[in-house]
Amino acid sequence: MPAPERIPSRSVIGSPAGTDPLTLLAEGELTVLGQVGGASNAVLYCKVAYGGEERTCVYKPVAGEQPLWDFPDGTLAQREVAAYEISEATGWGLVPPTVLRDGPYGQGMCQLWIEAVTGGTSEGEEPSLLALVEAEEPGDGWKAVGFAEVGEGKTALLVHADDPRLRRLAVLDAVINNGDRKGGHLLPAPDGRLYGIDHGVTFNADDKLRTLLWGWAGEPLTAESVEVLGRLAAELTPGKSLATRLGELITVAELDALRGRVGDLLATGRHPQPSGEWPAIPWPPV
Repeated sequence: MPAPERIPSRSVIGSPAGTDPLTLLAEGELTVLGQVGGASNAVLYCKVAYGGEERTCVYKPVAGEQPLWDFPDGTLAQREVAAYEISEATGWGLVPPTVLRDGPYGQGMCQLWIEAVTGGTSEGEEPSLLALVEAEEPGDGWKAVGFAEVGEGKTALLVHADDPRLRRLAVLDAVINNGDRKGGHLLPAPDGRLYGIDHGVTFNADDKLRTLLWGWAGEPLTAESVEVLGRLAAELTPGKSLATRLGELITVAELDALRGRVGDLLATGRHPQPSGEWPAIPWPPV
């Protein structure tokens, strides 16, 4: 695959309007503008045009995926679409509109490019969601993840915001068994919504949960989450439309494990804790 011009970072543009985003992504004319740097797999920055409307998006062709020994079946692109399906089924809308389609380099995942705001304290900026603090305990409004080495033999406490949007995302990650929830995968939008991206290493039948969102580990799920998980369990019943769509994207064993995780969350009523059998925090964390 020839290398297009590189885009320096994921500086996201635009928000859905006009044409249904899924129709636009699935049926629009896809033109590659550049390549997003820093990714282990091919991530192409594109424009997609349909019915007089033009938007920007990400296209990840299957041809640009690196083989993974622990994900031998299916493709990362299929798992990205499956994560979107689960996100939509929760009603939380935590994953940008995502489809599987043919493109200039063959079949791949195509996802809407979402306007993101950076963390800070100035008016109009999104408050920081993650931080390193020189303290033994998190302050008010923060949840502790763990201690991290920051150089010269020093450590700092890694914390994330006690934010209901992050808590929903932590539940979603537990459901889809996200093996790579990094800080750079969190996209706060100008309208106040929070999106999660990069869901290629998900839905493994074995426990692979690696995340920076361990602050609620072992705590009771919210009543909202319990209600959402109950609905999701019903929609994952064999023969239901969601289960049928997922059956085209992930393996039978992965779909059965997905049902099992939802059932376990409902049975315990609590956020999961690290299993100890797999590194709990992704590296690098951003």
